[in-house]
Amino acid sequence: MTYCVGLRLKDGLVMLADTRTNAGVDNIATFKKSHLFQIDGDRMICAMTSGNLAITQAVINLLSDGFESAFSGEQESLFTVTSMFRAAELAGEAVRRVYQRDGDALEQQDMTFSCGLLIGGQIKGRGMRLFQVYSAGNFIEATEDTPFLQIGEHKYGKPILDRACNFETGLNDGVKLSLISMDSTLRSNLTVGMPLDLVVYKKDQDGPPLCRRIEEDDVYFQTIRDSWSNALRDAYRAIPVADWLS
Repeated sequence: MTYCVGLRLKDGLVMLADTRTNAGVDNIATFKKSHLFQIDGDRMICAMTSGNLAITQAVINLLSDGFESAFSGEQESLFTVTSMFRAAELAGEAVRRVYQRDGDALEQQDMTFSCGLLIGGQIKGRGMRLFQVYSAGNFIEATEDTPFLQIGEHKYGKPILDRACNFETGLNDGVKLSLISMDSTLRSNLTVGMPLDLVVYKKDQDGPPLCRRIEEDDVYFQTIRDSWSNALRDAYRAIPVADWLS
């Protein structure tokens, strides 16, 4: 399985993905799930994936190499689309294209067609946006009311984001929240694993985003883990005992 989270904040984007894939308890591997489509001074698009690895790799290759869109009739890729909305549309088309090719064969093997994507970024002259694309090729967009989106094993990492993340959250705090969200998932689900890939993009910036591979021995991530664990212990100990227990 996997866990990917994207935060579309007032000042920029924070996107974080794990790298574990598994096809059973004895078949665990590491694969990058965070993919950048970048042209300096023109665009920064980050695509993160969850689901069947063969399917998601096929989708990413289509989005990178380009294909003839049924919608526009033109050869398009994430390097050529003119808006982030069109990027999400193209990702949905790519998912449906792979399904048309492989869906029947997967069903014959009793396998589910599983594919999810987070598509976030900005194209010069256009707004910064974040979308979640589903297995059917349809998608939703992060908004100021709900500024984060998740794919994969999201249930363990969602509570901290529900409580603490909003559109006005700063980028530095967004990084902290995404790492806490990931740490909560790592502790509770063995199908999500290190290392992690972090992308931080400041709205309207011309240069490349900050990209960081976070390994097990990363000092800052260890600080996050220890500080959050200690803060939770202190918080529950500080809560008064119910009067009816006495």
